[in-house]
Amino acid sequence: MKNNVKKFRESFLMSKAELARKAGVSPLTISRIEDGCDCRVETKRKILLGLGMKLTEREKVFPGGG
Repeated sequence: MKNNVKKFRESFLMSKAELARKAGVSPLTISRIEDGCDCRVETKRKILLGLGMKLTEREKVFPGGG
């Protein structure tokens, strides 16, 4: 299922590089996830925190599987 990482990242006026830095992952990882590739739960957690969101908001960003 498609995730909403790009939607939230852009709504926070954040670049891929900035989110990658805040999440502690590579910009390539952010690109792959935004393109719909699956990722580990730990990576999803890092992205949520990098976006400044709470872990309880994971369904908004990763609907149906996060």
